[in-house]
Amino acid sequence: MKRLFLVAIVSFFAFGVHAQTPNQWGETPEDSLFCLEKVNLFRMHYEAKNYREAYDNWQMVVNTCPRSWDAIFTYSQNMLDNLIKEETDSIAKRRLIDTLFWTYDVRSTYFPKRFSVGSCIGFKALNMLRYNADELQADQTKYKDIFKMFEQSVELDKENTQPSIWNNYFLLAGAMVEFESDTTIIIEAYERATTYIKIGMTEQYKRFDQQVAKLEELQEKFNEQLVDPGEYSRVYPILVRDTARINNFIATYEKTLTNIEQKFTPYAPCEVLKEVYGKKMDEMRDNVDALKRMLLLFQNSKDCLKDNALFEEAIAILYKNDPSADAAFWMGNFLIQRDDKTSEDYEKILSYYNEALGKYETNEQKSTVQYMIGTVYFLQQKFVESRAAALEAIKLKPNNGQAYMLIGDLYSQSGSRCSGGDNLPYAYNWAAADKYLRAATVDPSLSEAAAQKRNSLTFPSKDAKFERGLNTGDTYRVGCWINETTTVR
Repeated sequence: MKRLFLVAIVSFFAFGVHAQTPNQWGETPEDSLFCLEKVNLFRMHYEAKNYREAYDNWQMVVNTCPRSWDAIFTYSQNMLDNLIKEETDSIAKRRLIDTLFWTYDVRSTYFPKRFSVGSCIGFKALNMLRYNADELQADQTKYKDIFKMFEQSVELDKENTQPSIWNNYFLLAGAMVEFESDTTIIIEAYERATTYIKIGMTEQYKRFDQQVAKLEELQEKFNEQLVDPGEYSRVYPILVRDTARINNFIATYEKTLTNIEQKFTPYAPCEVLKEVYGKKMDEMRDNVDALKRMLLLFQNSKDCLKDNALFEEAIAILYKNDPSADAAFWMGNFLIQRDDKTSEDYEKILSYYNEALGKYETNEQKSTVQYMIGTVYFLQQKFVESRAAALEAIKLKPNNGQAYMLIGDLYSQSGSRCSGGDNLPYAYNWAAADKYLRAATVDPSLSEAAAQKRNSLTFPSKDAKFERGLNTGDTYRVGCWINETTTVR
């Protein structure tokens, strides 16, 4: 009687509430009871790291009710990795490896909203690299098949491609260059990666800016007692958590992009890029997207804008046909590389940068433009305007270390006119050192460059400090246009 009652309840949930997912819990009420039991046992053993017992129950679930719970596929990678590692029998090990591959063949079929087709192809390719090493060494042409899988994966998922897939795709692209003796393979891979990752990061920066605005609005209302304390205590942690998650996502993709750029540099120096794209330029003139990808490559290649006729031609075509924020920004970047710039040239550069500033949507992008505006003013020896732009860049992006470096450069080049009221020589370099230190603090990647700049500074002599009664650690006001309080060193 009790069993009949349980069957009736399970029937209601399996075929009533979950009717929108056909056969989610199996074909019959008995299947549903069986699946519910096996799912619970799988979860219990998995969480206890009893992977062999978990696998036995997992097999029953995927054979009877594979649509029951998406975690049976989410957890399968870790479970099978451990079982493969522990298995000593070669035939049994191979069976486990093939099972892992199979999970990526079917998971998007059973849970299309949870697992994209692109990600499944990409992770299957990644696992084929891991577990088919002997086979690949015996027949290296099979690397080409896996590389095609990665290409298919990133073209399907585009900006939603996972970092681990990007990293392995690009590593394999480097290997394919060696196999095929064709540099264009890694250039095209780099085009894909930088284009899609930057699109994804831009969207995440937009979300981040929105979250920060919500946090600030909530805090402001709370301070003005316009929000109930209970509601504030409930909502604030959620906003903080979501903001942190987005920030971590951005950081992960920034690291991925940096890794890709470092791996790419040896394969395609500027002269190689010019040679490759010089041959393709005729077929690219009417293709805005292709022009953008090429221009982005030149942007990221060291010293590749100066005297680059190909870039000049391409950016002119792009700006005419698609005067976007990027086109305006890149036009400014190209012109700023020229030697012997006139005041009219500087005005033109600033015009392009201000156009980009008005068209960009995220604080990250606007901060970069403000930094470049500050650089233009620095080149013109307009120190007050340069610092104002750098401070605006920092306001938009507090960890913009380059902007702090720029202010440090401004201070270090201010000369003795900016000493204190007592005309202490080199006092302005204390203020410069503060900015270099701050740059390294907010952006650790600048630590080495900032340290070199700090070490090159000349500080006031011991005698000069003694004459003025100054001791290490005292505060000191640097005058002139700097007008900041610093610390005696």
